[in-house]
Amino acid sequence: MNAADARLDRQFERISRQVPATRGFLDWVRKPRLHLVRIPLAILLVLGGVFSFLPVLGIWMLPLGLLVLAVDIPPLRRPVGDAIVRLQRFISTTRRRWRARFGRQ
Repeated sequence: MNAADARLDRQFERISRQVPATRGFLDWVRKPRLHLVRIPLAILLVLGGVFSFLPVLGIWMLPLGLLVLAVDIPPLRRPVGDAIVRLQRFISTTRRRWRARFGRQ
């Protein structure tokens, strides 16, 4: 396993820890034999993220779709893993600044 694969695995684990309801789904979707399900699902998630202005869809679908797509497309593993790490850091920093500015309620 190379560094990009390990980073992608860590991001899947991190999402599973942060949102426990996704653990079963993420474990299921990462099974090697499910590539015929995973690719269309990833494309649908990415499209759902692009159309996040619609009521049911959300921007959260875009990174999840790219993460699922990166499981099957090796050239996407490094950039998607790096982008997910940067996104997580941005969210953490923004959350910390928000709490410092407005206090924890």
